[in-house]
Amino acid sequence: MARKRSVSSAKATMTTDKPRGGLTALCIAELVCWGLLYYSLPVAVTPISADMGWSHTTVTAALTIGLIVSALMGPRVGRMLDEHGPRLIMGAGTLIGVIALGLVAVAPNLVVFFFAWILAGFAQAATLYPPAFAVVTRWYGNERTKPLTTITLVGGLASTVFAPIIAWLIDVCGWRGTYGILAGLLAVLALPMHLLFLNRRWTDEAAADRVRPSRAELRTITRHPRFIILQIAVAIATFTLFAVTINIIPVLIERGAGYSLAAMALGLVGFGQVAGRFGYPSLERHTSPRARTVLLFAAGALGLWLLALVPSPIWMLIGIAMVTGGVRGCMTLFQATAVSDRWGTKNFGAINGVFVAPITAGTALAPVAGPALADVIGGYGWMSMTMAGLLTLATVLSART
Repeated sequence: MARKRSVSSAKATMTTDKPRGGLTALCIAELVCWGLLYYSLPVAVTPISADMGWSHTTVTAALTIGLIVSALMGPRVGRMLDEHGPRLIMGAGTLIGVIALGLVAVAPNLVVFFFAWILAGFAQAATLYPPAFAVVTRWYGNERTKPLTTITLVGGLASTVFAPIIAWLIDVCGWRGTYGILAGLLAVLALPMHLLFLNRRWTDEAAADRVRPSRAELRTITRHPRFIILQIAVAIATFTLFAVTINIIPVLIERGAGYSLAAMALGLVGFGQVAGRFGYPSLERHTSPRARTVLLFAAGALGLWLLALVPSPIWMLIGIAMVTGGVRGCMTLFQATAVSDRWGTKNFGAINGVFVAPITAGTALAPVAGPALADVIGGYGWMSMTMAGLLTLATVLSART
């Protein structure tokens, strides 16, 4: 009975700090922030390259550098969320994002353009999934999986919603005018969500546990071998799955697919990601954290091996890519819950910020690393095989988490 009362008290504690409309507001903010601070540059890369004379690789590198900045800032943002609450941190991050997009719009040269995306990296650290996951975990406690799934499903629609809008705006206003409009949209659509619907400070009983933890307390967890093994394994898994699936167009073209069919396959991989996120809550209910980890990693490794070794038919390769995309979709929710499943929710923001830093960096490097490795070792089949081998290694490591 005492245990039941403590669990009930914990749940009540977690929900007293949840503002009305908070989840809806956070979903809207994630949709907008992902669409404008992440997906806008891949859509705009061609017109920017044509107008400024910069290569596609150079333009894309700006986003990569911004994401690396985001990874480096993650632990700091997590600690600030635990100490101060989300309104100030996520609101300030959105405001920085508005300034960054406005700076992109007026960038006269490559130096200013890169600086703008470095600034956007600070905004990404304070507005994208990791801080949103920390807030939702704080709000919902043991019942966090469904709201986390909801946020990732809505966020997963960001490219679907904003890519055609941004492309249309570029046709009408040019890329500079478009980024000026995007800065305004971020201010109008996302900033109010953070300022009006997020906690100014943590106010419930659990706030007593949110006193700034000492570095020694954090290191007890973040320097533990089990934490480091899990962190390395998830970083490898995320990097390998993303490197292959984001480059599925050249992977399939190398096997004889036409461009249009290969491009359609990329869209189907995205559909697979969304489907995977729908299925994750059921997987969580029926597996332990370690079994879930091994199962997901093994499924991802199998998908990459099949993409590397199955020569044809193309329809079968597309089906394999969709399933592999589903695993990748599950991995987003797995990352959101891996820390809390094993170490609880106390100081979650700070601990999870450390945990996701190399994962974010790997995600930033994967789109470039895939083609670069394919050039070095002789094709996308060999690249896929290399990534499959790395993910197999991560699967073996994951059994120790």
